Formats: sequence, C-alpha cells, structure tokens
Amino acid sequence: MVIVWLLVALVALIALYLVFAYNSLVRVRNRIENGWAQIEVQLKRRHDLIPNLVESVKGYAAHERDTLERVITARNAAMQAGSGGAANAATAAQAESGLGATLKSLFALGEAYPDLKANQNFLNLQEELSSTEGKIAYARQYYNDEVRSYNTRIQSFPSSLLAKRFKFMAREYFQADEAERGPVDVKF
Repeated sequence: MVIVWLLVALVALIALYLVFAYNSLVRVRNRIENGWAQIEVQLKRRHDLIPNLVESVKGYAAHERDTLERVITARNAAMQAGSGGAANAATAAQAESGLGATLKSLFALGEAYPDLKANQNFLNLQEELSSTEGKIAYARQYYNDEVRSYNTRIQSFPSSLLAKRFKFMAREYFQADEAERGPVDVKF
C-alpha cells in the first residue's frame, strides 16, 4: 500500500513538474513577444520622425539630395523588414543598422550647414530621434535578455525534452551588424 502511494506521489510530482516547465516556457516566449512589440513601437516612432527630419533638412541642403534619398530608402527598407515579427529579428536588425548609418550622415549635414544646426525644428527632431535611439537600445537589450533566457531553457535538460515535444523553437537575437559596430563613413 505504501509503494502505491509513493508511485502516485512520484507520478503527481512528475506531472506538476511538466506543467510548471511548460508554463515557464510559455511565459518566457510571451515575454519575448512583448519585447519584440516594444522594439516595434520604438522603431515605428523612429520611422515616423524621419520624414519630418528630412523635410526640415531639405530647405537648407537642397543639393544634398543623394543623402536625403538614401535616408528615405533605408527607412522604407527598415519598415518592410520589421514587419516580419520576432521570427525575423536578424533581417530587421540588419535593415535598422543600415538606417542608423544613413541617419548619422544626415546628422552630419547639421554640422556642414550652420543655419540648419541653429534651426529649432531640426534640433527638436534630432533630440527626439536621439531619445528614441536610447529607447530602441533598451528594448533591444530586454528582448535579447529574454531570448537568451528562453533559448537556455529550451536547450537545458530536462525542459529540452518538453520543448522539443511542443515545438518551442530557438529565437534569434536582435544584433547589430558590422555597419553599426564600426565607424560611420560620412561623405558629402
């Protein structure tokens, strides 16, 4: 009789562990989705600010059309790449890095044109964009921390058995590419 109760208790403990482990994986996966949603919010804010910034520069630097067109092209590419969701983090990160590089060249125009540098609208937009970049960096850090935690859980024994059974797949980090890591080449 004691052996039967021990077996029942053991089965109950295993069942409780499985429920706990499954719920834990779901919780971390949902935090990843939330982290990605926060990145998308900040990227959308960034994408919305860029046309205003380009318009404020146009009046001062009309002959810098190539730089302005590269910024708009990079913005459009980043918007398309970001629409793939968290499953497409690597593509979105690459497109956002390209956009960041073109934005740096746009800000460099402010240095080349003193009237533009003194324009309050340009300065306000530049400050908003700078603030947004900080929020994007924070959201990326949160997302990458959750991806690390999730990937560790689905790769660790014994939860890896449960993850494989319920098709919990590893996620990609939102990483900077080479253009973001090195110095920016600004050409006029």
